[in-house]
Amino acid sequence: MPTILERFHATHEKSAQLYAAGREVVAGGAAQSRVMFPHPFYVDRGKGAIKWDVDGNELIDYLVGFGSLILGNARPEVTEAAERQLRNGTHFGTTSSYEVRWAELITELMPAGERVRFTASGTEAVETAVALAQVYTGSIELIALRHGYSGRSLLAQSLTAHAPWRAIPSQVAGIKHAHAPYCYRCPLKLEYPSCGIACATDIKELIRTTTTGKIAGFLAEPILGVGGFIVPPPEYFQIATDIVREHGGIFICDEVQTGFGRTGGKMFGIEHWGVEPDVMTMAKGVANGMPLGVTIATPEVADAFEALTISTFGGNPVSSTAANATIQLIESEHLADNAEAMGARLLQGMEALQRKHPKHLGDVRGKGLMLAIEFVADEPAGDRTPSPELANTVFEAAKERGLLIGKGGLDVNVLRISPALTVTTDEVDQALSILAESCAQLPT
Repeated sequence: MPTILERFHATHEKSAQLYAAGREVVAGGAAQSRVMFPHPFYVDRGKGAIKWDVDGNELIDYLVGFGSLILGNARPEVTEAAERQLRNGTHFGTTSSYEVRWAELITELMPAGERVRFTASGTEAVETAVALAQVYTGSIELIALRHGYSGRSLLAQSLTAHAPWRAIPSQVAGIKHAHAPYCYRCPLKLEYPSCGIACATDIKELIRTTTTGKIAGFLAEPILGVGGFIVPPPEYFQIATDIVREHGGIFICDEVQTGFGRTGGKMFGIEHWGVEPDVMTMAKGVANGMPLGVTIATPEVADAFEALTISTFGGNPVSSTAANATIQLIESEHLADNAEAMGARLLQGMEALQRKHPKHLGDVRGKGLMLAIEFVADEPAGDRTPSPELANTVFEAAKERGLLIGKGGLDVNVLRISPALTVTTDEVDQALSILAESCAQLPT
């Protein structure tokens, strides 16, 4: 019986053909080589924790649609709810009862905010949040984080602080980027906790020296996602938001990747840091893969926006129905708690791998089921040189052995590990076994 590795090497012809075709007809198709080379992988179907490609190769899915499939692939209860709604109607405009019911449900879960606006994506949710902040405060200037990611529109690219994700040379004016709370690579060359959380206190000088002194707001992810699952010190957000509010701004919390139990033990990432946002944005896992963006704000902020606005597909009945089913399952199955327990098990196994490969596994970090391994050229040398090559070695070795994970970080030297919240002990142990085999490919 051939092994997964032998089978994968032997059968990827259809994916290779699709990759070649995609380079010709899909805009940006060549960029997918970061994810799929040297053996292209195109998904045919998925169920639970498993995806199958068009050649029949089976992979354990620890990428879950870049965090969107928070309950795993094709969760029956969500699929059946969406199918029922498809038969009853796909679009009712602003008269949809489903939108109201979904808004009522989600406001009950929020740590802050009572007014909801629906869109069809995380990018649109961020655009909505920024508009609310600007109208409410009367200022246009915003603080975002270096290493942060906000989406693909012109505004979202301007908020994003990753050069590879910025296609447009001219950016939106009035956006300033604060130091990221990136302890492993502290931009100020300090050590936590003796640093006094200088990355947060520096926001005051940033505002006073690079803005008019009165800002619209501060937009940040509780854990930086595309940046490489960067977890801030626990004091960071309290210090940062106090400074922002002192200068007239509000706090926009971007929960697109961290929301709905992903960080373990809590429904939203910001709840770990003890700060109440003025505005929150979310998407991805909210409807287990169906397109839906959500912006929720306090009444004072939301009601300041009096202009006409509409999102044609925002809060549509099918996505709203899927979201209702998704949230009910997260709550009834206590999946935030499962994320905490399984995340701890995964992290423990990853730390054991780090001890076995101390030269190249520079940092292991994360919270809940949002975990990362950062690869370096030679950790004992002390320079922490990013190594995208070594990260890719382990990434490809894992894929060939049946484990699909993600990449991230400014240097693409971070492997992002984020299974569905339904992940089991056996699935965690299987993934750790594959990661161990894959890390064995690293140089000694």
